Amino acid sequence: MIEQIFTVIKQAYQGYYRYLMHEISTPQWNNYFYWLIALSLFFWILEIRMPWRKNQAVVRKDFWLDAFYMFFNFFLFNLFFFIAFSNTTVYLFDRLLHTLGTSVAQLQIVDLQSLGLPLALIAFFLVSDFVQWVTHLLLHRIPWLWNFHKVHHSVKEMGFAAHLRYHWMETLVYRTMLYLPLAIIGGFEVKQVFLVHIIALCIGHFNHSNIHIPLGPLKYVFNNPQMHIWHHAKHLPASHPFGMNFGISLSIWDYLFRTNYMPHSGKDIELGFEKDEYFPKDFIRQELYPLSKHQKE
Repeated sequence: MIEQIFTVIKQAYQGYYRYLMHEISTPQWNNYFYWLIALSLFFWILEIRMPWRKNQAVVRKDFWLDAFYMFFNFFLFNLFFFIAFSNTTVYLFDRLLHTLGTSVAQLQIVDLQSLGLPLALIAFFLVSDFVQWVTHLLLHRIPWLWNFHKVHHSVKEMGFAAHLRYHWMETLVYRTMLYLPLAIIGGFEVKQVFLVHIIALCIGHFNHSNIHIPLGPLKYVFNNPQMHIWHHAKHLPASHPFGMNFGISLSIWDYLFRTNYMPHSGKDIELGFEKDEYFPKDFIRQELYPLSKHQKE
């Protein structure tokens, strides 16, 4: 079994390395690498042309740190660790299910694709976004998870690239929480959910960006900069001691479960968290912070 695990790990590294090299060397419509670059440039241009906070620099504080986080979390972390870890975990989980006389395919109790692909993808988007909303809530409510999530909340000036500033441990938490729900409604191929992932990436860049585009009634459905900036507020109201506005792509969950909070525009509120002056400013120390014995609570 140990030999099989090493084979899984080896194949994971080789497979993802080939995939990443193909992404970089082969621009095409379903290429995540160039979609990330294109969407980032698009929102950066919007921030330059129509900034919400006009006194914020075009190359804001920690811009390049956030740019590195974008590529690290979207690609390099997968190469260095996550794909090997994920494939090994799936292999061991499949072995466990086999021992119990079942399989992942048998866990599927809902066939969304029977609705037709467009409706199935909408349902997939809703389920995955709700599970991520719950996970995000837990990142704020559970102290040891919050220590990892502080990396994301260490942003002091908001901009599109802040979307992907987060500790790699969050990837493990989100994917673990998503695994069983998506297995139950499974049957989707990567190429089928590509559009869903790109839409989520676009909304994530949007709600962290320094722009103001009035959404009208759609603000009750989609997350947006004016709502999400309150999620990053340093000083929390007594009514929301663990935070507010936990929506990832959709704001509707916050309105449904009364975790919404937006008393005014929030344009110039202070961002961060209590005692963030002690928080590391560079990538390596931010990654090591949750494991440090010198955390400032």
